Amino acid sequence: MGKGKLIVICQSGGEFLTNDDGSMSYTGGEAHAIEINCETVFDDLKLKIAELCNLEYRTLSIKYFLPGNKRTLITLANDKDLRRMFDFHANCVTADFFISGTEGFNREALNSNRPSELKVAESVIRNIASTPNTASKAANKETNHSPFMLGTSSNLSPVHSLGDDQGAHCSSPTGSIAVAADANFKSLMLTDMDSTPADTVKKRRRTASWTISANGPKIVAVSENVEDKRKTRSQKKNTKNQNIVLVAENVDHQQNITPCKGDSNCSSIVACSNDLPPEKLVASWKDSITGVGQEFKGVSEFRDVLQKYAIAHRFAYKLIKNDTNRATGICIADGCPWRIHASWVPSAHSFKIKSMYESHTCGGESWKSAHPTKNWLVSIIKDRLRDSPHHKPKDIANAILTDFGLELNYTQVWRGLEDAREQLQGSYREAYSQLPGFCKKMVEANPGSFVKLFTYDDKRFQHLFVSFRASLKGFETGCRPLLFLDSTSLKSKYQEDLLTATALDGDDSAFPVAFAIVDNENDDNWRWFLEQLSHVVATSQPLTFVSDREKGLKKPILEIFENAHHGYSIYHLLESFMRNLKGPFHGDGKASLPGSFMAAAHAVRLDVFKMSLEQIKRVSSEAHDWVVQIEPEYWTNALFKGENYNHIMLNVVESYTNWIDEMQELPIIQKAEGLSSKIMELINTRRIDSTRWSSKLTPLKEAKLQEESLSARGLKVLFSSDTLFEVHDDSINVVNIDKQECSCLVWKATGLPCRHAMAVFNCTSRNVYDYCSRYFTVDNCRGIYSDSINPVSSSFNPSSGEEAAEETETETVLPPCTSKLAKQHKKNQKKADVNRKTVTCSKCKEAGHNKVTCKATI
Repeated sequence: MGKGKLIVICQSGGEFLTNDDGSMSYTGGEAHAIEINCETVFDDLKLKIAELCNLEYRTLSIKYFLPGNKRTLITLANDKDLRRMFDFHANCVTADFFISGTEGFNREALNSNRPSELKVAESVIRNIASTPNTASKAANKETNHSPFMLGTSSNLSPVHSLGDDQGAHCSSPTGSIAVAADANFKSLMLTDMDSTPADTVKKRRRTASWTISANGPKIVAVSENVEDKRKTRSQKKNTKNQNIVLVAENVDHQQNITPCKGDSNCSSIVACSNDLPPEKLVASWKDSITGVGQEFKGVSEFRDVLQKYAIAHRFAYKLIKNDTNRATGICIADGCPWRIHASWVPSAHSFKIKSMYESHTCGGESWKSAHPTKNWLVSIIKDRLRDSPHHKPKDIANAILTDFGLELNYTQVWRGLEDAREQLQGSYREAYSQLPGFCKKMVEANPGSFVKLFTYDDKRFQHLFVSFRASLKGFETGCRPLLFLDSTSLKSKYQEDLLTATALDGDDSAFPVAFAIVDNENDDNWRWFLEQLSHVVATSQPLTFVSDREKGLKKPILEIFENAHHGYSIYHLLESFMRNLKGPFHGDGKASLPGSFMAAAHAVRLDVFKMSLEQIKRVSSEAHDWVVQIEPEYWTNALFKGENYNHIMLNVVESYTNWIDEMQELPIIQKAEGLSSKIMELINTRRIDSTRWSSKLTPLKEAKLQEESLSARGLKVLFSSDTLFEVHDDSINVVNIDKQECSCLVWKATGLPCRHAMAVFNCTSRNVYDYCSRYFTVDNCRGIYSDSINPVSSSFNPSSGEEAAEETETETVLPPCTSKLAKQHKKNQKKADVNRKTVTCSKCKEAGHNKVTCKATI
């Protein structure tokens, strides 16, 4: 294999098995080989894999193991992930990809002709055996006979190259790759990555395939008849209502429509037109109806072609007769003579046009009354969602107007958008019934985890609580007893909310401990979430909880957790402080107030805190009063009794918010699995990053320690005893080495020696790292991420299998009830500040009104 290249073996259709040692192996399914390099584009790779594995592009999931690690699966989601994977396998010839998704590759979604950077694998050396976790051994030298060959280990015979349409014979040399007879092994195909996706699909339909028999692998022909049989619905309702239509009801299946008999032009239009850009697509429909005598396989095909013909010629029609045996259409404009009639001919076994009057006298007036059918609109929207899942209704409406000349209102497009997403991603409603299975499989894959679903008496969704054993163990063994509580919207059709509990690792990075999806964020659900936390979090030290002051969680926290401390989030307090700043301002002005507020929060001495308050008061007395009223004992270092936290200015729920933004259109089951996968990936990434740290402390704390060391230069140190020292700078500070304290209080507040202590260590040649908090050491941080989260054995993609149906029947879960009024009330309540400023009239100086509405006489 050339330098900078890697062959990926894409395995799909199998399942993971967990071994006794906790490692995982993959068994069954089929495999394909693809050669990539460092410049491979992720979207190209994903598209090709979807095509090879016959999976829907939108639902495709790609995972892989790190070299030497069979416990944790890593997800590939973008170009950055792909480059990282390539770097991990820099010394490898091959890498295994594990593919999952919804079956059914759709060529209609492939409208771009972007060239692929992927190439044919020159050499793949792999042994696929029936025994799980059996590693293949590389051959001593590469063969030049075929890009990829399979053979039995003995008495080898010539085989066909799977990438050759002509079926050229290639002799297999001695030492070719052995394939064990395994009934679970389906096929192994090498595909030309320089061909277009459509060409590859066609090639796969007519090429040979491998099968395993008792005598070993052999080649069998693949049936070219890959078209699905479609059901023909009765159109009596359409006949009775005489609806105006433009496009086919069964347009989603237009790839299955067979060509019109005796008309090659019709064949190209019906079978291949969707590979064209919109303007050429519409142009190709103009000649789809050729006149009397044109034959179709059935009434559905006739309706489909007729409606495309109407779009291309910009007129609207209605079917006055419309059933399985006959169809008659007329232009909807009064007096226009355009008419077409077709019926079933039993002797010819075809649906034939019997009469047609092609001329219009309406002058295009009928087009003004045209509107697309629902199925056509949904199919067009689906194509756009496959390219970009976050399309807005307005954008789609504008695109349809530009491409097809159809003007749609917002409601039409919005409803079509909802249906398209449901067809692509599964039913939002039915996804709730998959949650019991999700909980069961998550716990089976991760013993010791807490994944519980709660419903109301009427089976409606209430809560889903998730806390993995890896997260709990990491928090209990390596994190400070500090938890940040926050919430964010799940951005779901049913308006659920996400509640989170997040800790900090030794580098002050967010470490997810638990999350819950609830039907509504309210006091009762927050109390329930805290009760679940109390059952799963075990620590001998008093816990410190930090939350938004406006959520009002202080009372339930102190009631549920014994000896706990509660603090107000500095991030949210600063936002609220800035919202409440009203003039007039004096002295240094408004711009100085945020800095003074943060100085007050970070002050570890009470006198420094009071000085910061005085600075605020000199600028704005009202801002000073607001700060005093928000209970400083719950947010300032000088008065807070719990674990120090207010140096954390990040929004701890931001990671969850970003993750949800990526999957906001997905049903709840896929969101729950997606959040779990993101946490799994975060833990694995942090574990890998921590292995590269060479310092004693984490990078952030090491930098802070070096900063204090520089500040300690030039300080005068006086010895009082072996453990007690006096350090002089602008003031005199006493350092007690045994108690790890300094009179400046910084050491105790931060867990790292202050500059005064650093001056003592420099004079006494003591090891400074012996006096740092254990929470900040690299070894401790590695311990936090030592355990992995295992994925479930199969992806929860939309499915219609018997197993999913059985689970739905046995445990039905309904979506929660949504109340717009309740949500609006919650939104308004969140916006309202508890200490809202009272309006004061500048004219009469009375409260409750302004000078415009003042009724006082002067």
